[in-house]
Amino acid sequence: MARYVILLPGDEGRLARTSEEDKAAMYAAHDRFGAALAQRGHTVAAGAELAHTRHATTLRPDGAGSVSVTDGPFAELAEQLTGFYVVDSEDRSDLVDCCRILADAGEIVEVRPTGPVTAEDAS
Repeated sequence: MARYVILLPGDEGRLARTSEEDKAAMYAAHDRFGAALAQRGHTVAAGAELAHTRHATTLRPDGAGSVSVTDGPFAELAEQLTGFYVVDSEDRSDLVDCCRILADAGEIVEVRPTGPVTAEDAS
């Protein structure tokens, strides 16, 4: 069984600007996604919505043996990682198909295998 990380990059300020009705619809899409994964034999090992990058701490080696520690994200970008799932699956193609539930709801979704890439992952 392979392990995949489902990355959800997006506009992290969007949630703050979203109506309660639209938030409920967004969370309902995640509920449908989780149900589809379970029904189709995929196992969610972990997942979470991430706090805003203003709560991040970044450690950066300087190349001279020291590490700087700063508040904030690795990079100042319009899009940041807003959430993730870790999913165990024997069928990458079906996993990607399940991810369409989130994409159809307006999420950007990146599916990435963990560890060494197998022949199935490379296709």
